[in-house]
Amino acid sequence: MGTTGAREDLAGPARGEHDWLKDHIRDVPDFPQVGVVFKDLTPLLAHPQAFASAVRALAGPFEVAGLTKVVGIEARGFILAAPVAVTLGAGFVPVRKKGKLPWRTEVASYDLEYGSDTLEIHDDAITTGDRVLVVDDVIATGGTAAATVELVRRLGGEVVGLSFLVELEFLGGRLRLLERDVVDADAITALVAYG
Repeated sequence: MGTTGAREDLAGPARGEHDWLKDHIRDVPDFPQVGVVFKDLTPLLAHPQAFASAVRALAGPFEVAGLTKVVGIEARGFILAAPVAVTLGAGFVPVRKKGKLPWRTEVASYDLEYGSDTLEIHDDAITTGDRVLVVDDVIATGGTAAATVELVRRLGGEVVGLSFLVELEFLGGRLRLLERDVVDADAITALVAYG
């Protein structure tokens, strides 16, 4: 999973292709804490055409990848990952914050753009040989995605790709994932980007 290190190899989503979705994403300043501009997806989710288009676009690059599971990251990732799983004919697996899953779990801690947290997955949710797509609403620092990939791999799954609705380019998450060899550059998709 090596990368060339050239910045052009780390380019984000194609400009313009899905930018119209930004019309349905609201900025909420100083949430959840001062200095953070939260990307509120609820207007997009409430717009049937935008929501359906986003789900199709998140799933599209992986239609022929032979996926067996789609992992959604708590909490907004669930909203996107479940319909992506249905679209791809795969099972849905939730990755949740610590203490919210009722069965035995694997645990991974990570840093995010405004703190740190811990994620869990049921220890029987992924099996050896599962081909997995990880879906989340936003890639920011890449910590959440990296922790999720770690959990999937510990359980024997192969991460085929990471698919995000929004990329916050200024936080460098894609670059961090590539520098740490979490996945290859062509395995990361994001529909819209904010620089």
